[in-house]
Amino acid sequence: MNPDLDLTLERVIRAPRAAVWSAWTDPARLCKWWIPAPMTCRVDRLEVRPGGGFVTEMSQDGVAFVPHLNAIFLVVDELERIVFTNAIDSAWRPAKPTPVPMTAEITLGDHPDGTDYRIIVRHGDPADRARHADLGFAEGWGLVTKQLASVAESVAR
Repeated sequence: MNPDLDLTLERVIRAPRAAVWSAWTDPARLCKWWIPAPMTCRVDRLEVRPGGGFVTEMSQDGVAFVPHLNAIFLVVDELERIVFTNAIDSAWRPAKPTPVPMTAEITLGDHPDGTDYRIIVRHGDPADRARHADLGFAEGWGLVTKQLASVAESVAR
């Protein structure tokens, strides 16, 4: 972790890793938490494998959708780690994503209360990191992680 380039988030999710993994890899579950409520999400592509596409759209009214994320998965270690980047789009073309290019690494570990959930979002330069932080990284990623926890915990019951 490089504090000049990276943003992090950690949380214990009170559900087994399999439930958290399923919330990440099942489009029907991912759309329930991936975008901060009250906005809604539509999953266009979720090919959870190295090189697979990760494409989502968002909507304020549930009717008109606009692009949200067009990325690829770089690393997928089942039940342990997912790494994706928006610096390359789902067609394997270099991208200029908004608001910032990033590579996100999500790791899942065992915890006595469920799953140790950790995120590192890497940026190419301090300006992109600062922009992402200023745009509300902690609040936005924190909210979707809370929503993820709710989905995973409801599956685990």
